Amino acid sequence: MTDQSNLSRLEKDYAEYDELGRIWGEVPLSRIRKVKFDRVSEKVRQAFLKLTDLTTTVADSLDKSGIRGAVAQTHLPNLVPGKRIAGTAITLRNIPERKTPTQGTLDKDPIKMSSRECHYLSEVGDVLVADFGGNVEASNMGGQSCLTAKMQGVAGAIVDGAVRDVNTIRDLEFPIWCRGGTPKTGKYRMEAIEINGPVTVHDVVVELILEEAQATEAAEEAARELIRRKAPLSELKPLFRSRYNS
Repeated sequence: MTDQSNLSRLEKDYAEYDELGRIWGEVPLSRIRKVKFDRVSEKVRQAFLKLTDLTTTVADSLDKSGIRGAVAQTHLPNLVPGKRIAGTAITLRNIPERKTPTQGTLDKDPIKMSSRECHYLSEVGDVLVADFGGNVEASNMGGQSCLTAKMQGVAGAIVDGAVRDVNTIRDLEFPIWCRGGTPKTGKYRMEAIEINGPVTVHDVVVELILEEAQATEAAEEAARELIRRKAPLSELKPLFRSRYNS
């Protein structure tokens, strides 16, 4: 499709969502790359969630496929223990404001951050991925934003930056992986520069790799069964090696 036809489609989709009351309106259309796009099916999403060791299995599968796509929990710890998520990414890229928050308030500037814009554009099961370059000096989203996300059916969020209202987020049981918490609002400290465009999270991109992950988990379970019954190394070693040599 040409750039003009892409723009026409975007304008049409934006107008449709606006009519449905799904446009928050703080991010101009020029900064939204897509409104409608194909999602991973619910069947695929649930298949990921059924993996016993979800993150490690996917990480192994990414390695096998030559994709640098896993992030250590040390960099992005989970705020709500015991949660797991899988889904299509809806993305938000933020940049720092150049003014001080005090000057922005005095100038009565509009609020230029907007995780809510993403929430209302999302579909049930989507995952918000917010890229603030690892900056933890301001909050990308807080309790009200997480409540909005949960009510819209967003599965959770990955934030390469900080969040606030941590106790509220935990009370909501809304899954978030982030750099940490901060009391400082993002209002007048950050600006939403692009929605549904390319983002990075600790310098990596996550890929869809379900079939490989399922095969990896099956091999892991086969190995665990051999270990449980104290099988001889002559049985265990070939299975272990086959994962890395096949």
